[in-house]
Amino acid sequence: MSREGGRFWIGVASRDHVLRGVREGFAQLNHGKARALERMRDGDGLVYYSPKERFGEREPCQRFTAIGRVVGEVYQVDVGGGFRPYRRDVHYWTEARETPIRPLLEALDFIQDPRRWGYAFRFGHLEIGRADFERIARAMLGRALDF
Repeated sequence: MSREGGRFWIGVASRDHVLRGVREGFAQLNHGKARALERMRDGDGLVYYSPKERFGEREPCQRFTAIGRVVGEVYQVDVGGGFRPYRRDVHYWTEARETPIRPLLEALDFIQDPRRWGYAFRFGHLEIGRADFERIARAMLGRALDF
């Protein structure tokens, strides 16, 4: 599924922000900070979990909303207004279906307590095992990945 030694990650962002990243082919995490992106390497797997539909609003989403493969290096962009976030390019599988998390809770190893499953996402970025990435990929794509 990944190059030898590849790692797998979940990024946490509102669905509207994730969809913009998918359209433009980038990942941005933790309000544009570099650290989470610097932990990833070219070829790593990335899946996004969206707790909310839109940034700053309360409407829940609670779905995995994008999946892809990290490419390239961390870079900084100027989006105006003094905001200069860090990003990484990602090749997203655009055929992926958004997938509710609740049916997967019992099957995901990184969820230590299904009753408190939201706790796992509190830092906005986490590393997961290959098996969990593959479970999420199968749910989103209906197939295993080969990259």
